[in-house]
Amino acid sequence: MLVGCATSSIPDRPDVGAAKRQVAETERAFARTMATRDHQAFTSFLSQEAVFFSGDKPLRGAQQVADWWKRYYEGPDAPFSWEPEDVEVLDSGTLAMSSGPVRDPKGALIATFTSIWRLEDTGKWRIIFDKGSRACPPKP
Repeated sequence: MLVGCATSSIPDRPDVGAAKRQVAETERAFARTMATRDHQAFTSFLSQEAVFFSGDKPLRGAQQVADWWKRYYEGPDAPFSWEPEDVEVLDSGTLAMSSGPVRDPKGALIATFTSIWRLEDTGKWRIIFDKGSRACPPKP
């Protein structure tokens, strides 16, 4: 009886490796929305509390982010692409960071991004923070 009580009180630890793979795939799916020009799908990845550092001041909330980013989804060709290069997940399995290169249509590096993802009650990862930084120009 005591053994049963002791074992049942040990919380399950999340599989951090599996969570990292989930976040990487979620980031890739998020990036595909740009390639496929699907703004509606883009918005489905946004947390209602999302904060994106785009433009002159932070964009707050999914609607403000979606409205501002719509400009990137107009026209037949994507103005840029991105992909995760690094992914880390908290041991709790509830927050994650992804980062990687942002490329122009010809494949040249123009920036890097860092995104913070939160595992929501629905079991879906949603982006809560996003910030890009321009790439330094190559040295001559």
